[in-house]
Amino acid sequence: MLKKGLCLLIGIMMLFCQINVVHATNLASGAESAILIDAQSQQVLYQKNANKKLYPASTTKIMTMILLFEAIQEKNLKWDDVLTCSAYASSMGGSQVYLEENETMSVFELFKCIAIASANDACVVVAENIAGSHEEFVSMMNEKAKALKLKNTHFTNCTGLHDINHYTCAKDLSTMAAYLLQIGGTKLLSVTSLYDSYVREKTKQKFWLVNTNKLLKQYPGVDGLKTGFTKEAGYCIVTTCKKKDLRLIGVVMNEDKPQTRNEDMKGLLNFGFSKYQQVKLYNKGEIIDTVKVKDMVEQKINVVSHKNLYYLYEKTNQKKLKKKIVYGSLQLPIDQKRSIGKLILCNNGKAVATYPLYSEKNVKKMSFLDKLLRVYQSLI
Repeated sequence: MLKKGLCLLIGIMMLFCQINVVHATNLASGAESAILIDAQSQQVLYQKNANKKLYPASTTKIMTMILLFEAIQEKNLKWDDVLTCSAYASSMGGSQVYLEENETMSVFELFKCIAIASANDACVVVAENIAGSHEEFVSMMNEKAKALKLKNTHFTNCTGLHDINHYTCAKDLSTMAAYLLQIGGTKLLSVTSLYDSYVREKTKQKFWLVNTNKLLKQYPGVDGLKTGFTKEAGYCIVTTCKKKDLRLIGVVMNEDKPQTRNEDMKGLLNFGFSKYQQVKLYNKGEIIDTVKVKDMVEQKINVVSHKNLYYLYEKTNQKKLKKKIVYGSLQLPIDQKRSIGKLILCNNGKAVATYPLYSEKNVKKMSFLDKLLRVYQSLI
């Protein structure tokens, strides 16, 4: 009897081990490519063919939104600016809000159309007003891809409509998403988290926007980011989800059905939130390093982070990592809002997470009088 019970127990244990193995190796099984990262550090938690070039469909609009938010930051556009739809913009196929030639709409409403309804016509209106033409905007998209060091990305349009020369990969999409979250912040998420909304509300043409990201209602903590589908690209999704202080970004590409796309994304998020725990490295504003810079009035710069810095450890395997700091060209004056370097965490010599670092305050260059005073002080 004891032997039978022991055999039964061993059998059950083996079954659970097999289930765990299948679960670990079966993530995003329906996707051609997938990745899961920590949004803050871009630490990779899981990847599958993450660098494979694939068609992105409307996840392309993440880059379109990046350039929109940068235009807002640089004050080239304002949210309440009213833009006019061109004949070319109104001719877009695919997902749209049916803008007519010469119809006007505010930048914020156009952003809602892009983020919620994936409207191709709204994308082109924004693109033409930022860059002067759709073609020039596409050039800006590719320049930004280079600036973000995207290695497997090339754009031919701002919408994601199919073109054989329009491609990206899961890794690059996750990088774009992390950057968009960084610059878009709460303004971005206040819209991408909406399951539905309206535009043209004060007209007879009131239009209902319904989000194609069904995970907003299916998975607690999901508040963005962008879905996509074309026949050639399959079903794609870039998702961001936050639980407590931990925000993850997941990407799956080329799924055969929206349901399997969503289930695979849930599996990725479950994996990330269950397997990893967050450990705080530094508090916001805590001095991480000090560095001397030639020709500065004060002797040193205190180096800080603008956010609390965290790292994700596997709950069952907390390896000790090495830290190193790399600085860019520290030329005066230094703006405390611009990154001057990065903190890098390494495991066996390989970078596993990076964090931007900043000067604690603005630093000006020494004037001629400052230099004379320093010489004088050194002599007395």
